[in-house]
Formats: sequence, C-alpha cells, structure tokens
Amino acid sequence: MGKIDLHTHTTASDGMYASDELVRMAKERGLTAVAITDHDTVSGIQSANMAGQKYNVEVVPGIEVSTVYQGKEIHVLGYFVDFTSKAFLNDLIHLREGRHRRNQMLIKRLNELGIAITLDEVAAKQTDPNGNVGRPHFAQVLVDKKVVNTIQEAFDFYLGEGGKAYVSTPRISPEEGVQLIVRHGGIPVLAHPGLYHDDSLISQLMPVGLKGIEVYHPDHSPEDLVKYKDLALRYQLLATGGSDFHGMREKGPYHGALGSQPVGVDALEQLKSLRNKKRA
Repeated sequence: MGKIDLHTHTTASDGMYASDELVRMAKERGLTAVAITDHDTVSGIQSANMAGQKYNVEVVPGIEVSTVYQGKEIHVLGYFVDFTSKAFLNDLIHLREGRHRRNQMLIKRLNELGIAITLDEVAAKQTDPNGNVGRPHFAQVLVDKKVVNTIQEAFDFYLGEGGKAYVSTPRISPEEGVQLIVRHGGIPVLAHPGLYHDDSLISQLMPVGLKGIEVYHPDHSPEDLVKYKDLALRYQLLATGGSDFHGMREKGPYHGALGSQPVGVDALEQLKSLRNKKRA
C-alpha cells in the first residue's frame, strides 16, 4: 500500500526546498506520490515532474489558492489543474498581485509598530527568483532581527490572525477560488478547515464545485479529525490529507514533516476518477 502526501510547498512559494529536492526527499521517506501545491503559483511543477520520473515518484500537479472570506484567509487546494494553460497562468498573475499588496501592507504595519524592516529584506529570503514571497519569509527576518525568538512566535505575535501586524487585503472569494480551479480542469478541496472555525464554508462551497475537504492535517486536533471525517461522509466529499510541508525551520518542521499526514492510494484514485470524468 503506497503512502501519498497531497499538500506540500516548494521554493516556488514559501517552502524551503526546490521542487526537485522535495521529490527526492519524498522518495527517501517512502512516498509513492506527492502533490506540489504552492501558494498561487504552479511554477514548481515542471521540475517536480522531471524529478518524479528520475526517482519513480508520481507527482500530482496542484495549487493552493488564497482567498478571503469575512476578513479571514481561506485556502483552497486544486488538484490536476492545467498548469500549462496560458489562461490559467494569466489568472494566477492577478492572485499574486493581491499577495504583493498584502506584503506591502504588512511592511507598513510592522514599520508603524517600530520594527525596521523592508520588503527587499523579506524578498531576499526567497531563494527562487521567480517564487512568491509569503509570511514565513517575513517571520525569518523577524527572527534574524531578534524581534522574536522563533518562527512560531513571529506568527503568534505579529503575522498570524489576531497578531499585531496581521492585515487582510481584498482577494477573490472562496467561491471564486473553487470556480477558478474548476474552470482550469482541477479538483477543488478545502484546505485545513479546522483552522477557520466556520464549517458552514463546506456546504457553502459545494454548489460551486467543491469536491473534498482536507481531513488529515498536522494542525488538526484529534477532535477535528473525527469531525471532518464525519462531515466528508455526510456530504459525500473526498477526504484528503497532507503534511502542508514547508521545510525544516529551527528545531522542527513548519506545519508537518514531509509524509507525516499520508493518505492511501484510494484517495489519489478518487481524485483521478473525478479528473477523468471532467475530461470525458
């Protein structure tokens, strides 16, 4: 029985490892398949595919789309998106423009709090010249400047929801995120629903094409796990899972270690079945 990780990030967004390196690591950890789901970009998938052929690891092309609902970030995973489509790539440019506005607002807010930090300093933490800049890059600068001691503290005190510098910018809605994924051939799954504290999102997104919820996630409690398994059954949605691996920071992984929240081959086969129905 193979093990599969359906949620990982590379240097194309805010992960610490290039996509080919991540695929090599997946092989070392005994994974038979891994999904590349970077934030608002698919630029890491091509090299991941090449590495997958080299290491005999199946690569699932994916994305994690950033949306906003009632001032809160909601993430929607998309599997088997048409990552070579020019129309899709053009749509993603608009998503990244929203991310850039958020980053500028975050810099302004941190400066207002008396923290001397520039966007150039943050961007320097992104090792991929074509990669997105995200909050983990901000967090690393805050650690370097000794504003906080750890990445987690940076999120707890400044960058995370409720933090002193947290900002929310206008972005597409979760419904629009699901529709974007559907429009470009993908299978939409609500990422880590336990972090939103609003399960009405699930039934709200089903009419526009939501096909699954991420049941297995390192930030879900045992109670969350039971609840979302039950909800997946109730709504007849796919129950997916993944580590949300970004890399090893300080003493441990950011979110989960690669392969720490695996799903079986059946989950991947169900995703493929939905993909094939769309293409029939």
